Amino acid sequence: MPSANPADDTAAGGESLDIIALLERGRTMSTPVLRAAVGRLAPPMDTVASYHFGWIDAQGRPADGDGGKAVRPALALLSAEAAGAAPEVGIPGAVAVELVHNFSLLHDDLMDGDEQRRHRDTVWKVHGPAQAILVGDALFALAGEVLLELGTVEAGRATRRLTTATRKLIDGQAQDISYEHRERVTVEECLEMEGNKTGALLACACSIGAVLGGADDKMADTLEAYGYHLGLAFQAVDDLLGIWGDPEATGKQTWSDLRQRKKSLPVVAALAAGGPASQRLGELLAADAKSNDFDSFSEAEFATRAALIEEAGGREWTSQEARRQHTIAIEALSGVDMPEQVRAQLVALADFVVVRKR
Repeated sequence: MPSANPADDTAAGGESLDIIALLERGRTMSTPVLRAAVGRLAPPMDTVASYHFGWIDAQGRPADGDGGKAVRPALALLSAEAAGAAPEVGIPGAVAVELVHNFSLLHDDLMDGDEQRRHRDTVWKVHGPAQAILVGDALFALAGEVLLELGTVEAGRATRRLTTATRKLIDGQAQDISYEHRERVTVEECLEMEGNKTGALLACACSIGAVLGGADDKMADTLEAYGYHLGLAFQAVDDLLGIWGDPEATGKQTWSDLRQRKKSLPVVAALAAGGPASQRLGELLAADAKSNDFDSFSEAEFATRAALIEEAGGREWTSQEARRQHTIAIEALSGVDMPEQVRAQLVALADFVVVRKR
């Protein structure tokens, strides 16, 4: 298990060769179908999407870019195996979830003003805001196509779960944006937002392969519970990395979430803690919300805010919350009858989520 600060942990076995192989399996098996789906898009959307996925560079030359961790495809394939099906059964689900995830990234980067993702310029920065919006919309439409063209009852069930998860994801993004303009957000509100924004789609990834493999709703719902709490653990670690992560590892700016005034878990927990550091942080953030020159803040000013968050206990609380959600996720698996090897792999993936550094 990770130490008190998962974002500071070394891999400590979480990124063992088995996990790397598991993630790579998900990527390798889903990428050809993903590429074929993207190939349906009209120019220049196909090129823009290919750039986003890291398959080409900004000049259109073939590239071997960082396509992300591929946690969701790995989970979708394991989900199929949990239901006793072959991993290949989960491929359409893996691709559909990955398309929705990347639809959200394209739009989030534009809304948040993020100029870097995966160590290079974001799509809106290279190809413009209009293309980021259009390609995101197109990926969302493709996700439904990939599932529904299977033409099975199971595909229809899987699509319903995916569309529900997508609606919750969008709810979470709307909440996230609205919170940036509020002085105070409760911990409960933050957890609800992160459950929608991250937990819902990870939950879907954990059930969609099982549904395609013929699992009943009880099994699918239990796997979703695992994925939902895994998503909350994942986001808690993301929130730690969003403030204290190494830009070389994360591919984002230093203090990235503070620059965007995000009310992430460390911030919200620190503000709720009380005490001198919490009070001072609240005063600074209230002033920040009214500032017209926020973009010109120095590194030292962001460092001061990060130090106050840590002093007030926001970093430690978030680290412990990641561990708590991890435990709940693992406990949910006890309600599913599945091959023990698959169970062990799901546990190992959960461990990886809370010790990752990017």
